[in-house]
Amino acid sequence: MHIFKIGLDMHFFAMIFRSTVLFLVMLIFPLAANAQTWPSKQPIRFIVVYPAGGASDVTARLIATKLSDSIGQVVVVENKPGANGIIATEYVAKAAPDGYTLLMANLGPNAINPVVYKKLPYDAVKDFSAVTLTTIVPQFIVVAPTQSINSIADLIAYAKANPGKVTFASAGNGASNHLSGELFNSMAGIKMEHVPYKGDAPGLIDVMSGQVTVALPTAVAAAPFMRSGQLRALAVTSNKRLPSFPDIPTVAETLPGFEAVSWGGVMVPAGTPPVIINRLNAEILRILKTPEIADKLKSFGAETVGSTPKQFDAYVKSEITKWGKVARDNHVTLD
Repeated sequence: MHIFKIGLDMHFFAMIFRSTVLFLVMLIFPLAANAQTWPSKQPIRFIVVYPAGGASDVTARLIATKLSDSIGQVVVVENKPGANGIIATEYVAKAAPDGYTLLMANLGPNAINPVVYKKLPYDAVKDFSAVTLTTIVPQFIVVAPTQSINSIADLIAYAKANPGKVTFASAGNGASNHLSGELFNSMAGIKMEHVPYKGDAPGLIDVMSGQVTVALPTAVAAAPFMRSGQLRALAVTSNKRLPSFPDIPTVAETLPGFEAVSWGGVMVPAGTPPVIINRLNAEILRILKTPEIADKLKSFGAETVGSTPKQFDAYVKSEITKWGKVARDNHVTLD
């Protein structure tokens, strides 16, 4: 009887021991995963290609704060604007593929630059590994409230009746809203004259003052001026109306098939280990689904997306094809 009791006690203590070990392993595993993916405590640098305040910057900062908490590493957002995003994008392309440098990828430098520049210091496909598509950011076609143009139909009619007199502002030669304007020209059968600026902000100032007829800024850049009544939105360039601006029609309601949206996503240098890419993907997807982040981005007119690395890679390649055709059809090239 005593032998049987001792056997039961040993079995019981063995179960307790195994359960305790399993519990400790579960506690330690996240720390071990971090140690494997980010072995040192140096900050992770999240590079943004544009100045502070734009769609890329806002998205990166929202993600960075939550990512720091979830992976136990400091994530620092660094703005490196200039040369249509080439400076920052080249910087990340040449960074060590160790998980300590991330890129807030963007339509302009990652899909339009490859088709408008004759030579780039980076390969938009081969030099990067996709992590996830984060947001779709539509543009608005906006005019000053003093303009007599109240709709896309009005704009097209006015441009046809006044050839050479309608101008549109963009964030620069080869910028996403430059190509969007050219696509609009082609589909509407008109010719608005392009006026490039160094970013959306200075172009919007000239639209508000009446020096330029229209602009095609991102929703994030335009929304504050629209809400203050300084700009009037004729339409949004996405294929569906925005929940945050439900009364503003799409361009496609007048020009079926028109869609021209900017987007953001996270990339890392090519050669970054899959374990890092997969961990970043999982954490960022979780962050994008939180109501706090989704609602914040929605208030700016951005739509949170999320994707697998493979889906994002395919999306970027499709965007290069799409905008390559627009650039060739409208003879948009840059040195």
